[in-house]
Amino acid sequence: MQECAPCSDPHVGAGTIRSDRVTTTIQPRLTQVFRFVRCSYANGVAELVYAFDHGEELIETVRFPNAPALPASHKAAFDRALKLLHLIAGVSYYKAGVPPKIDVADGPLDNATADLLDALYLHGLAEFAYRNGLDLRGRVAFPHGGAAQPQASALNLPRRTLVPIGGGKDSLVAVEAIKSIGGEATAVWVGNSNLIASCAERTGLPTLNIQRELAPQLFDLNRIGAWNGHIPVTAVNSAILAVAAILYGYDSIAFANERSASAATLEYEGQLVNHQWSKGYTFEQLLGDWLHTQVAADLDYCSLLRPYSELAITRTFAKLTPYFDAFSSCNRNFKILGPKPADRWCGQCPKCHFVFLALAPFLSKPRLLQIFGRNLLDDDGQAAGFDALLEYQDHKPFECVGEGAEARAAMYALSQRPEWQEDALIARFRSEILPQLNVADLALEPWLEPSAEHRIPARLQHALAFFA
Repeated sequence: MQECAPCSDPHVGAGTIRSDRVTTTIQPRLTQVFRFVRCSYANGVAELVYAFDHGEELIETVRFPNAPALPASHKAAFDRALKLLHLIAGVSYYKAGVPPKIDVADGPLDNATADLLDALYLHGLAEFAYRNGLDLRGRVAFPHGGAAQPQASALNLPRRTLVPIGGGKDSLVAVEAIKSIGGEATAVWVGNSNLIASCAERTGLPTLNIQRELAPQLFDLNRIGAWNGHIPVTAVNSAILAVAAILYGYDSIAFANERSASAATLEYEGQLVNHQWSKGYTFEQLLGDWLHTQVAADLDYCSLLRPYSELAITRTFAKLTPYFDAFSSCNRNFKILGPKPADRWCGQCPKCHFVFLALAPFLSKPRLLQIFGRNLLDDDGQAAGFDALLEYQDHKPFECVGEGAEARAAMYALSQRPEWQEDALIARFRSEILPQLNVADLALEPWLEPSAEHRIPARLQHALAFFA
């Protein structure tokens, strides 16, 4: 599932905003306490309640369709997963005011949970803080010191996998990799995107569409001047799927987060800022360990694509022709508000730029132009966008795109191919940018080799042969 599709509430989202207009009395930037009030679940609906100071309640709902009855043996695990969802989803509301104190209604958290949340809110909101001129270091502090939780036992969860679908290439590669080993899996997504639903249907897998409805006051808070910006939405979706795994019975959640997601976007005043932090390996380790110890010993959380760079993934996707007329990584397709592209690709955003560039070495030029409907590399007006991908006179965009070094490797590969050399931006790369680079650092092949760093459970590791 793509992080970028829903990364700022409420402008784009894995959640929706209820349409009823709400007038709020909250002045978020003046508040002193952010409160986790309560969470509950009944009949397929989770209710997550927050508040600033002692003001009005902000109520979010998450709807799990056709939810089965929860076995008594799973209740403790479900309650722990639900509480974590409450704590993680609160990031959408906390950021509106970033008050100096965080209060959890049922008392201090055990240290492992508090440490996980401190890391998530600090690093997952690092881009938000950077763009708003804030420093959250020393400010984000969940209450520690609660009783340690008993070690979670195995629940004998069914050996099947939830595979989050985001509409883009990565999750479709993960689906096909699992299908290649005959793995039992369900394509799952959060929200109401028709594009994602279409891609999920095309996988041929069973589907599960979970709905997240943000508290209606959130829109008004932003309208009257709340802090706003990027949130670690992959973490929110991960927590939702942990609840779903216990509720419906799955022993693994396999995201499609690549190795490149762990690379920072930039460094600012001593802090690394990574747009994709909750897609990165550090968060995967933190949450995976927490679920093993506090929810179910046999619930695995991983990324099936973690060993691979973006270029390795696009090489594999280039073989999956049945998806070419359905997928899109363009984030403008996933907005709640504002216009969407007339087709699946706007051709202007960093995601369009990067996917075009990353696919180009592995597809014929006519096939690539057929997918996008235009040649993005033969347009002088796109130079600044591609410069940012290359980290040439700019930093990497705040988007889910690959590393600057792999973008440079892809551009260099194209610059050596006659069919691309006369295109405007390839010609510019050859004449202006390439002389400043070390050609020895531009080889494509090293980016196609897998890393040994991953948390893929043994029963899914055979799927890695799909990338050979």
